[in-house]
Order: sequence, then structure tokens, then C-alpha cells
Amino acid sequence: MNRTLWLVLLVAGLAAPFVIYPVFVMELLCFALFACAFNLLLGYSGLLSFGHAAFFGGAAYVTGYLVKNAGLTPELGVLAGTLFAGALGFVFGSLAIRRQGIYFAMITLALAQIIYFVAIKAPFTGGEDGLQDIPRGRLLGMLDLDHVYHLWGKTLELNLYYFVFALFCIGFWLVHRTIHSPFGQVLKAIRENEPRAVSLGYKVERFKLIAFVISASLAGMAGAAKALVFQLASLTDVNWHTSGEVVLMTLLGGLGTVLGPLAGAFTVVTLHSKLSAIGSWVTVVIGAIFVICVLAFRRGFVGELGRLLKRSL
Repeated sequence: MNRTLWLVLLVAGLAAPFVIYPVFVMELLCFALFACAFNLLLGYSGLLSFGHAAFFGGAAYVTGYLVKNAGLTPELGVLAGTLFAGALGFVFGSLAIRRQGIYFAMITLALAQIIYFVAIKAPFTGGEDGLQDIPRGRLLGMLDLDHVYHLWGKTLELNLYYFVFALFCIGFWLVHRTIHSPFGQVLKAIRENEPRAVSLGYKVERFKLIAFVISASLAGMAGAAKALVFQLASLTDVNWHTSGEVVLMTLLGGLGTVLGPLAGAFTVVTLHSKLSAIGSWVTVVIGAIFVICVLAFRRGFVGELGRLLKRSL
């Protein structure tokens, strides 16, 4: 990504709450970061996880509980949720990377279901009601994230928005830096031809585990931010449907592309928002769009656009 594109994205992010409903944009940023984290694992490491909701939702519960009951400030709550997701990713990854393909995917799904069961039964999660009324608190003990600004006839939660936007920028930069580093090149080599990477002397399992932990940590950061935005950590966050949705976002936008997860997250979140009135039929509509895109745009939106631009040059 060149500097001009970085600048355009930064300006768009800074101006977004004045043009679009801020809560919608914050939801988009959370899921975009979630999709970017997942894309690092699948798109660049070739590891298909069906259990990423465990990190997303697990961090949401940890952040919500610590902010609500332990009095942590929001930045420390998000940090705690991110570290929890990273630690959980280390445990899950250590077990799952011993297998490949569908076996790897099924192990991650099974482990994630354990977290879902804990979320239902544990006394501190709120069970089926979820963890509600999570306070947003004061950033660094000073900046009230609940503060509302009244500008140009609009009600804007700018403090909270720019905090979430900053988290997204940090996570997105880390993903971008990782995939363009020597470490990222090794991940691509493992994805393309793992036996060859082994023959070159790389400790493949170690690289996979590090990628898994980074991906889990960033997914946790996204979940922690979402818990503060909606002041809720619910079973939906740890449900396997959420793991499926992040796969959908990544494939729609473009697997193995930098901006693909953003496009995919924008598409899915927008469809959920605009089609919420039709109830469960929204799943049918999204499924139909996914089938059409797989048939017509096999590389995803961004992948196909990149291919067309290369052909035209």
C-alpha cells in the first residue's frame, strides 16, 4: 500500500463519524479488524480456523468483566482482553497446529465450543443474558468515553469513536507490518509449499504458532472494543456463527489481500444493518450473495479488482 492510499484511508476514518452513524462505523471497524486478524491466519498462513469466535468473544467477556467489576480503565480492559485472547490462542494453537487441513479446522471448532459452554455456565458471564451494562469509563482516567458532542444538529460519540479507530489503526498496521516482513514471507512460503519450507530449515510449527497467537490477539482486541461500543458481551460473540461470518467476510473481500477483509466486513455488516427488518432471511440473502461472488469473483472483490488493474497496465 502506498502512502497516498494510507492517507486516504486515514482521512476517511477521521471524517466518517460526521457522515455516517458513528455506532455503525465503530461496529464496522471492530469486524474489519476481526477479519484482518483472521485473514492473517488463513490468507497468509493457509490455516483455516473455525474457532476464532472464541478469541473475539472471550476477550469481550474478559474486558467487560474487568471494566465492570474490577474498575479497570477502558484501555487496560482492552489490553487485558487482548492478552487473554493471545494466551488462549497459544493454548489452542499448540494443540491445533499438530494437524493440517480439515482436522486443524475441526480442532479449533471443538476448542471454541468449550469456550461457548463456559460462557453459558460460568457465574460471572451472565449466562444466556450475557454481560450487560458494561461501563465505558474514562480513557487514561481522564477522557470520558460516554461523552456526547452536539455538532451540526448531530449527536456524536467522538471520544469513543476515535478510541476504537485508534485501536483499529494499531491492529491494521500490525497486520500490514507482519505480512510485509521477513516473517510474513516465511508464512507465505509455508502456505505455498510447506515441505519445501521444512527442507530449507524453517521450524514450520513455530511460525504457525506465532501467526496463530498474533491473529488470536488481534481478534481479541476487536472483541474487546466491540464490548465497549455496545456495552455488552453476549453468547453471539462466542457462537460458531461468528466464526463462520468472519470466514465469509474474508472470502468476499479477497483472501490474502490487505484491503479485502475491510471490504468484506463492510459488505456483511452493511447487509445485516440494512436487511435487519426481514429477520432470519438476511442469512439467506447473504448466503446467496456469497454463492454469486464465489462463482463470479473467485478472488473476492479486492482480489478481482487488483487482477483487472494489473491486466490494464
